[in-house]
Amino acid sequence: MSYQETAEFYSDLYDELFPILRSITGPGLRQSYDIFGRYMPLEICSFKSGSRVFDWKIPQEWHCEDAYLLDPEGNKVADMKRLNIEVLNYSEPVDRDIELDELQNHLYSLPDLPAAVPYVTSYYKKRWGFCLSQESRDKLRPGTYKAVVKSEFVDGTLDIAQTVLEGQSKKEVMLSSYLCHPSMANNELSGPLVLLGLYNRIKQWPNRRYTYRFILNPETIGSLSVLHMLGEHFKENMVSGLVINCMGGEPDELVFKQSRNEQGILDKLLPHLNRFGYKHSNIPFSPLKGSDERQYNSPGFQLPVCCVSRAFHTGFDEYHTSLDNKEAMGIDPLLDSIDKLEQIFLAHEQCATFENTCPYGEPNLGSRGLYPTVSMVTKERERQASELNDMRMLLNYGDCEHDTIDIANLQNKCVTDMQSAIGKLEQQSLLEMV
Repeated sequence: MSYQETAEFYSDLYDELFPILRSITGPGLRQSYDIFGRYMPLEICSFKSGSRVFDWKIPQEWHCEDAYLLDPEGNKVADMKRLNIEVLNYSEPVDRDIELDELQNHLYSLPDLPAAVPYVTSYYKKRWGFCLSQESRDKLRPGTYKAVVKSEFVDGTLDIAQTVLEGQSKKEVMLSSYLCHPSMANNELSGPLVLLGLYNRIKQWPNRRYTYRFILNPETIGSLSVLHMLGEHFKENMVSGLVINCMGGEPDELVFKQSRNEQGILDKLLPHLNRFGYKHSNIPFSPLKGSDERQYNSPGFQLPVCCVSRAFHTGFDEYHTSLDNKEAMGIDPLLDSIDKLEQIFLAHEQCATFENTCPYGEPNLGSRGLYPTVSMVTKERERQASELNDMRMLLNYGDCEHDTIDIANLQNKCVTDMQSAIGKLEQQSLLEMV
């Protein structure tokens, strides 16, 4: 096992990434891309501040040097350098004395989780503020406070990072995760770390039927920018997509949110695999909550993009708070998520629609070494019977209308059990993928 396959590797990488002040633009995002770029060759695509992306406008970069709130005695009530979610993300600059009554309008806390510091953003309306625990807020005494946010908004870029592993086909599987939240574990770093793990696994496969595109982007505005750049390409080439987030925590089972139209290979494969021992849950698409899959499934695109999570769809108390830390997320669940997703995409590799290149009658399998040339029944022939049946089914239903999942379902077997037959028929050029 290589170092990049160990819990220690992901733990160390997590520790390096966690303290970075990330947002949807700016130096923290680029620094995080640079770190991932050590382990996967990332191409950076940039969109200038102020440019239009469909109905949205790329915001200016947010640069924040320091932020803190002093109580009347000079004690730091909030301090970005202690915990970088203690400043409102995208906060405008401020340096002023302020009385507690007015200050309360600029404070954010969670009464239902009194020990937690919430993560709060204001990307598209300028305001300033601080986040603190309800316990700390309740202890604030009347008096004059000092609020300091040393930030600036500058024209720059919104950046997308991607890499592609070419396959035998131009048909494409997109795998993405967002990378824009500061100092959160499950809801930030788990997805990109699992994405990196999948890249390393899929890169090692001896053959890839499909092309795999891996994308890291800031949430929402990032996926909109991806669609602005690649939307038409995806319409033509994407067979499956998967947004990966919240892959740690206590739940053992992966939960997949189907795409809007449920017409992708992954949409069809997931319930099929459930029948044959793969343990995961499937829920229908909804635009009411979720992540970047909402953009890919918007009416103008309707791409076959699903979303997978261990905890996001069912919810977890630590979400968007300081409680979402390494201890709550765990590293072992990330390795387990990588294992499970790799198995699903190995199965996905066997899913395709084929055309029988010799459709007039049954092709002569014997002349190709695929069928016994002696009619005598032997134990060896009995062992070959299952694979021969797969070949017959694949050839007969290789009509450009039935895919391999359909053919597997007709035999009440898992599509992965047909891998050998598919491979042998392809090697003999009897099947061509359409």
